Amino acid sequence: MQVVNELLPTDPKQVEALMQPGPDGPIYMLNLLKFKEKAEYEDGRETSMTGREAYEIYGRAVAGVLEQFGGRAILAMDVNFLAIGKVESLWDEVAIAQYPDRKAMIAMSMSEAWQAISIHRTAGLEGQLNIECTIPPDMRDSAWARRLLEGTG
Repeated sequence: MQVVNELLPTDPKQVEALMQPGPDGPIYMLNLLKFKEKAEYEDGRETSMTGREAYEIYGRAVAGVLEQFGGRAILAMDVNFLAIGKVESLWDEVAIAQYPDRKAMIAMSMSEAWQAISIHRTAGLEGQLNIECTIPPDMRDSAWARRLLEGTG
């Protein structure tokens, strides 16, 4: 299995698939994040921030932007240890965001509000994997799924 961290999708087939309607109901984007040692801003500004610190500016701001599109931040946690499997290098953080659907996620990522804060994302991230997830249909009535869907779990 080859793993390639990216900042944005670069494969035209992947972009085409992303633009399709997607599954019904909410989606959860699992983000596996790898930070740069030192933040690097595209506009060339000098900074003493680490990549993580630059990304944290984005992370605080994106929570509000998510809400404008019916989404919400579910969690952000440090990655500490790989218990099963093998990879060359672990990601630094895992984050999950919920969106009403794929269309809302795409609309958010094309919005002026997101574009304005994404400079910090780009400055801080070395790359990431962004994995779309859904609650299995036969589990949507379970207690844990209801709590997740209601925003209480």
